[in-house]
Amino acid sequence: MPNIDHHAPGTFCWVELATIDPAAAKSFYGSLFGWKANDIPMGPDAVYTMFELDGREAAAGYKLRPDQLEYGVPPHWLVYIAVTNADESAARVAELGGKLSSPVFDVAEHGRMAIVHDPTGATFAIWQAKAHTGIQIGGVDGTLCWADLNSPHRDKAVPFYSGLFGWQFDPGKDGDMSGYLHIKNGGEYIGGALPAKYLPPGTPSHWLAYFLTSNCDASTEKAKSLGANVMIAPSDIEGAGRYSVVGDPQGAVFALFQPSR
Repeated sequence: MPNIDHHAPGTFCWVELATIDPAAAKSFYGSLFGWKANDIPMGPDAVYTMFELDGREAAAGYKLRPDQLEYGVPPHWLVYIAVTNADESAARVAELGGKLSSPVFDVAEHGRMAIVHDPTGATFAIWQAKAHTGIQIGGVDGTLCWADLNSPHRDKAVPFYSGLFGWQFDPGKDGDMSGYLHIKNGGEYIGGALPAKYLPPGTPSHWLAYFLTSNCDASTEKAKSLGANVMIAPSDIEGAGRYSVVGDPQGAVFALFQPSR
């Protein structure tokens, strides 16, 4: 069970669930992934839940705040991307055509962060680690393993991310006519960007988090039995594996991925 103690700049370092029903979410993901919920008080009326596997943090969750609900923010998963200096990265966001939800802020002694909207509207967070490095476990069922940028305006997003994180967007192997781009951070492939032709009309730009499973079909069926909505049934990705896309009972969407090797 691989432990993770450091996240290189430009990698996905954390993933966080915003939900309307924390108790139901803890039950769902605990049953699906085997996550153990560790609730941490965050003020008189708020709790931040760390989801753990084998005693190590794999993800987190919290209840949507009243102001978020008033603004129409739905249940969702948010990916965090590691940076060396959050203030410097945030300063480049506007230059590259994106915008910040609010100024950079400290999360106690844990780190420094900002919520970012790319030029096409997809939302993510940047994270400068201090006491909290991020995800502590990977490579086993229930851990974040990939993330896809789904945007109807991918051509506007690619230069933004290349400029902000130094990512390369590589096409598939010879003969791959899908148009899918693989995101390469340094020497590591960490995610991808789907061509607009595969997105349903009206789909807003967003990041889709993938969680590892050793059996995509069984995990998808289990998610369905727990109240999830199967949005894309288990399907093969040639040369890579098998995946599905589901919405949890509160509506937060994520993907399951079973690698071929």
